[in-house]
Amino acid sequence: MSSPPSNAAGSPQPSSQPEQRSGLSRRKLFGAAGATAAVVGAAGAGALAGRASAASTTDHLHTAVPFRGAHQAGIVTEAQDRMHFATFDVTTDSRDDVIKMLADWTEMAERMTQGKEAFPNGSTGQNPYSPPSDTGEALGLPPSQLTLTIGFGPSFFVKDGVDRFGIADKKPAELVDLPKFPNESIDPAKSGGDIVVQACANDPQVAVHAIRNLARIGFGTAAVRYSQLGFGRTSSTTREQTTPRNLFGFKDGTANLRSDENTKLNDFVWVADGDGPVWLTGGTYLVARRIRMRIEQWDRTTLLEQERVIGRQKGSGAPMGLTDEFEELNFDLVNDKDEPLIDPLAHVRLVSPEHLGGIEILRRGYNFTDGSDGFGHLDAGLFFIAFVRNPVTQFVPMQNEISRNDAMNEYVLPTSSAVFACPPGVPEGDRSTFWGSTIFD
Repeated sequence: MSSPPSNAAGSPQPSSQPEQRSGLSRRKLFGAAGATAAVVGAAGAGALAGRASAASTTDHLHTAVPFRGAHQAGIVTEAQDRMHFATFDVTTDSRDDVIKMLADWTEMAERMTQGKEAFPNGSTGQNPYSPPSDTGEALGLPPSQLTLTIGFGPSFFVKDGVDRFGIADKKPAELVDLPKFPNESIDPAKSGGDIVVQACANDPQVAVHAIRNLARIGFGTAAVRYSQLGFGRTSSTTREQTTPRNLFGFKDGTANLRSDENTKLNDFVWVADGDGPVWLTGGTYLVARRIRMRIEQWDRTTLLEQERVIGRQKGSGAPMGLTDEFEELNFDLVNDKDEPLIDPLAHVRLVSPEHLGGIEILRRGYNFTDGSDGFGHLDAGLFFIAFVRNPVTQFVPMQNEISRNDAMNEYVLPTSSAVFACPPGVPEGDRSTFWGSTIFD
């Protein structure tokens, strides 16, 4: 659990319905059914419990987030309540097949974020002897503020020394696997990946439906490497949102960047012209870390110790020694023994810009609970997501500091790690551009 970031919605209104592409090969449609097993398996019954009904009339369920714009949605967009995060390994060496898949995904993504089926007439007027082009579990459900955000990992450009798609020269210098940090136990099978798609929505079934349909259409070109369901956002990206709580019971993301802080977003989130390859200008980098929380150990810890570890009061969220959640951290406050009220190793101190030479990041993580670990302990924690302009100069120094010194290390263990380059948004009115198309120019 690192420092605070931001989220902003900077996309124009969606355009009219996109023209249907040439369609998918029959081979892919027939094979897709088996390709979705890993995705659907991640969406256990418990994870979908409490899903809002289709009859709901609340605005946050019915609103559609514009898909097109200067930046991808799902970064500074108002943080939704649910997430389905999935990474994919490309299973072909065919450049044309990858381009075709990304073009199909873009068309599908735009439709699904508008509350439509993945393809026109996805459940009607089709050959009954072939699979439907939409899986159907989101029929009748509103858009639920669904956003879909794509990114490309280091191995998409060069894998095992091989330039599979002739794009090695398009790989940003900053797009490298994260180094090994102290106090982590990384599972390689649940780390990395060639492509990531982050689906966020206020209805978990809408988010699962989106990833499921992308996975089935990608059959033969890409396969799910791993996925993660998340609930209960652990950050706020607009000033209208209240600060949520993580599974330790503390308010999380109080000092996160906000969508209206344009100067900070340009400084810390959006890749600027000249930072790297032209195709990434206006994009960003996504860092993902699955952080296991030692829930039972934490629950047996005194309130005094919990607040020392975090550096904030558990009830109000205010910094130690202060009364309001949003008061600036004051590291000079001391008690009657001349000891700092915010411990030298408290989490909020170590991730603060004051401590890190001005570094800030945009956080957009989620809580997760994946059953138990077989020893009577909850397999639960934080699926940490951050968006940064440069992972090497922002996230790596921050993680180096907290992985060595943070008092919270006694209660957390990172178990997966990944970094991806996220291109800018798909321009309004340009039907020739799709997710990542400029990488192949």
